Amino acid sequence: MLYINRKAGTVVSAFLFAEVLIISGCIKNEQVEAPADEESSNAGKGDEDMDIQTIKVFSSAFESNSTIPRKYTCNGENINPPLEFANIPEETESMVLIMDDPDSSMNPFTHWIVWNIEPVAKIEEDSIPGIEGMNNFRKIGYGGPCPSSGTHRYFFRVYALDRQLELKAGAGRKELESEMIGHIIAEGELMGKYGKT
Repeated sequence: MLYINRKAGTVVSAFLFAEVLIISGCIKNEQVEAPADEESSNAGKGDEDMDIQTIKVFSSAFESNSTIPRKYTCNGENINPPLEFANIPEETESMVLIMDDPDSSMNPFTHWIVWNIEPVAKIEEDSIPGIEGMNNFRKIGYGGPCPSSGTHRYFFRVYALDRQLELKAGAGRKELESEMIGHIIAEGELMGKYGKT
């Protein structure tokens, strides 16, 4: 009996010793991995905290939140309105313009996308300021407001980028937005309204 008890005691001791090793190993692993997790989460926060400046966007053709003149719609000459910008950052390499209608059933309906616009203070009426892409009318270039019913809002969204984009003319909005990721240093918008008459 004494021999059996000693053997049992040895087995119990061995189990206890193994358990201590496993626990201490886990603790050591936790201490090693914690700093790495903190470092990676801080890197992510750094990207989120990147400041995006504000560009002021306005037009001599209409005020913000007011009616876009018929001339610039599908019921008129269907040409782009003049747009002006203020507070473009000095480090801007190119600009992007996206005009869309969030009140459309397509939500949003894209009317105009242009990229590699020179960082200038003005886009002239009836002009092609950069490389144009495909709109939701399935045409390349500007397509003016053309709501089927009611009054819709139209946003002219402007983005300043820290580089030129390597996109071919006729590319779609998804391709454009994908290329813009991580390169926007400033943005702004102008909203106008139009209802079919």
